[in-house]
Amino acid sequence: MAIIHDTTMSPGKLELLQAWLPAQPWYRGMGQKSRLTKAGGFRLDDPAGAVGIEFMVVTDGSASPAIAYQVPMTYRAAALAEAGDALIGTAEHGVLGTRWIYDGPQDPVLVAQLVALLAGTAEPQAQNVSNTPEPAVIAHRPPNGALAPAGTGVSASGPQGTELRVPTAGPDGRRNGQLLVRINRVLHSGDGTGEAGGPHVSAAWRLADGAQTRGIFATAAYLPETATAP
Repeated sequence: MAIIHDTTMSPGKLELLQAWLPAQPWYRGMGQKSRLTKAGGFRLDDPAGAVGIEFMVVTDGSASPAIAYQVPMTYRAAALAEAGDALIGTAEHGVLGTRWIYDGPQDPVLVAQLVALLAGTAEPQAQNVSNTPEPAVIAHRPPNGALAPAGTGVSASGPQGTELRVPTAGPDGRRNGQLLVRINRVLHSGDGTGEAGGPHVSAAWRLADGAQTRGIFATAAYLPETATAP
């Protein structure tokens, strides 16, 4: 279960995102310096207990109205090989020491747990409280719920968000298709029903005025194929 340490991190997450966010292709700012506020999110557990996984929502008050961005992040005790372009930055954690902080969709641990969340085999955790499930996060799974990643997802980011193409396998380990996942980087308030009722993850965050809202964090489409050996 996720353990949240009551300690310091330097530089802080918002400080790192202040520099990183405007360089992303889905950033909607108009040349003004971003003014970021933490607005919500949730965590997932790494079954191995080595990697922290957080889906953070920040609002940018430099826009009118303020824009809500989703930034999935992973926290590691050492650099992730061949993932330099995914590095948001490093920070000194008061308990855990140096942490390498990555854009999560490019980290295979986060991708695997997001697929597990969509498949109903991972339980979302509260963002700021240890060992506490987060009931505000709701996953509507694909028709074939028994999905597991059979390889690293290929990610690509554009103005509409980040797209993942993840090969999947069934309980016998045989490749059975791929899961096409879109992570919404710009969040919109809505009823949380997903696109055409398809597989998706919905969750809550706070608007700039403090009001609570919810919307779609990620959508998915499962493309079956003839099962093949791993």
